[in-house]
Amino acid sequence: MTTLLNKTLVFSTFGVSDFDALEGAINTMAPSMVEYYLSDLSSNTDEFYLNKRNIEKSISVGEYSLYYDYDENISLELDIELLEEITGSLW
Repeated sequence: MTTLLNKTLVFSTFGVSDFDALEGAINTMAPSMVEYYLSDLSSNTDEFYLNKRNIEKSISVGEYSLYYDYDENISLELDIELLEEITGSLW
């Protein structure tokens, strides 16, 4: 599942000014906190088709992947299969 995120909201949530600084901020935070923020950012958005040829940069955190495209959009992809593997093993 892929959603388009509000770029300004993403940057303000992580306290950065651009996508390059976002990776540094994410690397200094606890993974569970990053996943909480990403889940919260994507909770009120609709699914979005992402043409992976347009991706300029990406960041992966657990089952989440953030993509920055050439149009300066930020999208979030949730790897549902990976999430099901992780949660399925807990039950």
